[in-house]
Amino acid sequence: MASSSSTVTAERRGIPAAQFVEDVETYLSQSGLDVNSALSFLQERLQQYKLVEMKLLAQQRDLQAKIPDIEKCLDVVATLQAKKGAGEALIADFEVSEGIYSRAHIEDSESVCLWLGANVMLEYSCEEATALLQKNLENAKASLEVLIADLQFLRDQVTITQVTIARVYNWDVHQRRIRQAASPSKDS
Repeated sequence: MASSSSTVTAERRGIPAAQFVEDVETYLSQSGLDVNSALSFLQERLQQYKLVEMKLLAQQRDLQAKIPDIEKCLDVVATLQAKKGAGEALIADFEVSEGIYSRAHIEDSESVCLWLGANVMLEYSCEEATALLQKNLENAKASLEVLIADLQFLRDQVTITQVTIARVYNWDVHQRRIRQAASPSKDS
């Protein structure tokens, strides 16, 4: 029954699911490991989870920084569209490079240039730019939701692995105490 529940959540997007160990003795006999090997395996798995968690947290920070940038771009395009028919120039300060700003007078504009990254900038009509930015914003938000779910799954696996390590270690300590208690009584 326990094996069927572990196959349901065997992994999530490449993150292997941790196995909760109910009975340490059975776990050790089924896996064919001694206590030290099992603890080493579990510690290694825990380190792998921590590494994946660091990568996912970096991706989360990147997405959380990207979403406000996309929203700001959408606001700028909307402002340009609103000013298009008014006949007045839009005055904007923009960053040329780090710490260097310039002021621009933007007349009626039919198109905008979007920086796509990797030294690529493309010119779009305001409507196309809005649609592209809206799609990018939706994708970024959806990716962030999936990432948050992955992080939660990963944290659950870390917790399960830590509990399993503690259970195996405590079982080993208990077994040693039983052996120690049995040893002196045989010598007496």
